[in-house]
Amino acid sequence: MRRIVTIACAIMLAVALSVPAFAGQVVLKLGHIAEPVHPYGQGAEKFAELVKEKSGGDIVVKVFPSSQLGGQKDLIEGLIFGTVDMALVGTAVLGQFQPQISIFDLPFLFQDRAHAYRSLDSVGMDLGKALEPKGIKLLGYMENGIRHLTNNVREVKTPADMKGLKIRVMTNKIFIAMMKSLGASPTPMAFGELYSAMQQGTVDGQENPSAHIWTKRFFEVQKYASLTAHAYSPEPLVMSMMSWSRLTPEQQQVLKDAAREAIDWQRKLSAEKDAEYWKLIAETGKIKITEVDRNVFMEATKPVYEEFAPIVGQDNIDKINALRK
Repeated sequence: MRRIVTIACAIMLAVALSVPAFAGQVVLKLGHIAEPVHPYGQGAEKFAELVKEKSGGDIVVKVFPSSQLGGQKDLIEGLIFGTVDMALVGTAVLGQFQPQISIFDLPFLFQDRAHAYRSLDSVGMDLGKALEPKGIKLLGYMENGIRHLTNNVREVKTPADMKGLKIRVMTNKIFIAMMKSLGASPTPMAFGELYSAMQQGTVDGQENPSAHIWTKRFFEVQKYASLTAHAYSPEPLVMSMMSWSRLTPEQQQVLKDAAREAIDWQRKLSAEKDAEYWKLIAETGKIKITEVDRNVFMEATKPVYEEFAPIVGQDNIDKINALRK
């Protein structure tokens, strides 16, 4: 199977490099799964605005939020086959196509946001180069946010409180292993199914940044939130190599410049909105928010590093650790 995928990727890349240039105005479709008001949903719109401005209207980015072009795996496959031009997707899903990029899904990897940004803009960009032979161009990393736990069963203060809880996770081996290490029962599920699954009791809870908990209204169907901050989630801005190869060098530079500016703008917005979202969630009175001792959660998840260091590269972990201050 792996040989077939490798051959398919090679064929698609060859096709990408031979496709004709865009004729006239360039129109690019950019898809993501968040609501338009989500910070990276706003980041997508900011990127589109900057591209139009910097290209003098010659390049137009049309944004399709809320899974209009499909879930994250659909979007990535669309990039590879050229049916989607651009996307914002999580490293948890992108890691299925480039395993080393899953390093950013490891629990408690970063010291703080600044450490995350330094790591993503250096180690992260280097790791993204391996996506190009597979048909995907990485332009940079926006921010999804810092992930926390919610559930409907009981207040979670320590990993012992998580025993037996059915927690929805992305279809990602690191997140599955992380939840198992904390004593929970991980349940992989598409993001679009999550609200109803929690409402119906198919799962007891989930883990996501405050932006999703607020904009997707998960607080309506959950009773407890624990500020575990167990993982930081970047949101890579990626492009189909087929579409990228049809641009002139000048047009490519426009996208690079717009991406850099939009990413800086979006990261600031995301950090500002994080505290605001938790305030809004608390004011609903629908969910109890609990501070936790993160050290006990960090200790419980150490086996995840032992399992996945050979996959994501211990050298990459070392490079990220070296960027701590």
